[in-house]
Amino acid sequence: MLAGVLLASCQQKTVSQNEAGLDYKDASLDVEQRVQDLLSRMTLEEKVAQMCQFVGLEHMRQAEKNLTKDELAQSDAQGFYPGLHSSDVEKMVDEGKIGSFLHVLDIEEANYLQKLAAQSRLGIPLLIGIDAIHGTALVNGATVYPTPIGLASTWDTTLVKRLSVETAREVRAAGSTWTFTPNVDVARDARWGRVGETFGEDPFLVSKMGVAMIQGLQNSNDPEKMNVLACAKHLIAGSQSVNGLNGAPTDLSERTIREVFLPPYKAAVDAGVFSVMTAHNELNGIPCHADKWMMEEVMRKELGFEGFVVSDWMDIERLHTRHLVAENQKEACYQTVMAGMDMHMHGPGFLENVVELVKEGRIPESRIEESARRILTAKFKLGLFENPFVDPEVKEKVLFNANHQNTSLEAARKSLVLLKNEKELLPLKGQGKRIFVTGSNANNQTVLGDWSHQQPDENVTTILEGIKEVAPVNCNIDFLDVGINPRNLTEQHIKQAADKAEKADYAVVVVGSNSFRWDWNEKTAGENSARSSLELFGLQRELVKAIYNTGTPTIVVLINGRPLAIDWIAENVPSVVEAWEPGSMGGLAMGELLFGQINPSAKLPVSIPRTVGQQLSIYNHKPTHYFHKYVDDETGPLFHFGYGLSYTKFNYESIQLSQPSLRAGEKLKVKVVVSNVGDRDGDEVVQLYLKDKYASVTRPVKELKAFRRIALKRGESRQVTFTITPEMMKFLGPDMTPVVEKGEFLVMVGSSSRDKDLLTIPFILK
Repeated sequence: MLAGVLLASCQQKTVSQNEAGLDYKDASLDVEQRVQDLLSRMTLEEKVAQMCQFVGLEHMRQAEKNLTKDELAQSDAQGFYPGLHSSDVEKMVDEGKIGSFLHVLDIEEANYLQKLAAQSRLGIPLLIGIDAIHGTALVNGATVYPTPIGLASTWDTTLVKRLSVETAREVRAAGSTWTFTPNVDVARDARWGRVGETFGEDPFLVSKMGVAMIQGLQNSNDPEKMNVLACAKHLIAGSQSVNGLNGAPTDLSERTIREVFLPPYKAAVDAGVFSVMTAHNELNGIPCHADKWMMEEVMRKELGFEGFVVSDWMDIERLHTRHLVAENQKEACYQTVMAGMDMHMHGPGFLENVVELVKEGRIPESRIEESARRILTAKFKLGLFENPFVDPEVKEKVLFNANHQNTSLEAARKSLVLLKNEKELLPLKGQGKRIFVTGSNANNQTVLGDWSHQQPDENVTTILEGIKEVAPVNCNIDFLDVGINPRNLTEQHIKQAADKAEKADYAVVVVGSNSFRWDWNEKTAGENSARSSLELFGLQRELVKAIYNTGTPTIVVLINGRPLAIDWIAENVPSVVEAWEPGSMGGLAMGELLFGQINPSAKLPVSIPRTVGQQLSIYNHKPTHYFHKYVDDETGPLFHFGYGLSYTKFNYESIQLSQPSLRAGEKLKVKVVVSNVGDRDGDEVVQLYLKDKYASVTRPVKELKAFRRIALKRGESRQVTFTITPEMMKFLGPDMTPVVEKGEFLVMVGSSSRDKDLLTIPFILK
């Protein structure tokens, strides 16, 4: 009822203002005209206000309850404003001094804030943002899809685009209009806690997945009528810091930046992404929030980015407090705005300082207008001037509806990577069998992953629940609860588990990590949860060993947000499934996989190292990466990028080229026959890699250039064709300009990046 009253009020006000001749209120005019008209009416303070973002009122109150003052100062997740009461923030909105909010999780609060904004002098609506990284999972009752690392494991861009459209609907229905995703960081260091938030280690795969998400979120069919704003983040390279810690310095060559980390941003810009977020870290001595080269020279002038740049959480202040490149907050505001920053996340101090800097002549007002124009353009394209409010009835119909549940289940099914399956232990033959299930992640909401709040139990299928739902009627499921926190796993738990395993026909042990945002201090993965080790936390490996040593056939299921070093498990346990964090329906998908109702098809989007000391364990390394061997362990990854098993078998043969060579401007067809030679229907991800044999600068041993997901009936064969263009062979030459050099190249096509899984054929570029 409240939303209906507010909506009616807004419509009445809009009509009266249209009659007054305010062009910016006229929806029949194009966006550019409306923005220009509105800017001409705005004071300097109102323009700067569009650059100001605050956290939601309830978020402020909860932060004060849950964290100490010292914890709040250190937090990258919760915030409040000492000396600034929520009523002060309400007044600022009413006066038009705030242009954006984030983490407003209740539509009543969203509507209330929009009502306050509508009462301001110009009635400019608010842009409300949320971290909807894999569904708007911070909102209670939302659909939670697999985390991005699981989505990347599907290698299915069509699916990712579809679930992003659904995410946009849920974001909008919950009161927000902007999501801080996709994270297009290229994740090359498994210690980093945010690997699960990314699409993996390969720039090409990250680019394809990022574009699919942007197109789904923003509405690629009609860019003038956006669903929600997407945000490519974090600019740039914080995923390969010097020590694996989030926000630690990054020190990389320009070549690595441009060849590895920048391509996903170029793809995002080409896809029309309307916002970009800068990174916590410094890059080669320059904090990213003051990096004019990256924000202005590269993103805007080179790549043509036309949207707006938003800071990460309180990082403008950290130019003064952490990076120590600004003597005070005012100087920090000057540096970031002049470097290209458009919006401050979050809090007081920005508006006052920037207005003062403009009046002093240090920042031109034209620079402020650039930022205000970009932000206002987004608000017009989102239709916020016509309808800023949300109907509670729409929320009830949209969140976690049947279609979204089905998509979440499909994504979960396609995200589960079968790493090992000796003697075809899986799928389980459950008729009349006793199956023992245990582990810290067996029966809780760890399946939801990071960037999710605790959801209603009835909306989440745990691994145990999924096994029970799918198991045959006469299959007995025995469960031992060892607690939700692997830190609290005890020797007594291990003894009890071994005793139960001895009496079972099969044992399913669900281990991994914990990304709970609602239990921040207990997290072992996710934002700000880097690891100095990649071993299973606590006594989890000892639990697996004790159960395996009983002689009961054992399956290990991994629920985790980053690659884990599981060398002993990989060597000994007959079946291993990497489930990542598969979302609301993840337990059901896992039950279906274990009992053979679905055939696993996922492929790893990251290499899994043997130990933490093997960073960087990446497939697209340089030729001398493994020139010498480790003296204390095997060299190379435990599981390769692109790897994943099926319950059926696929055979690759008859690779051929349309011609033995090509010239500039020509294209080359590569054909390979893929056959399902097993006894089940299945999906396969066919991968194409290129290698430049000799070049003027060192090149990777192989690079992913194309992939295709295909479905094959048992006994079916299909010829898969890829097109190779000279553009695929372009790289940065010795002088850092793009070149395509003649010479011999190798085409490699197969089921993973592992050499023995690839067919190879050479061609000449003339």
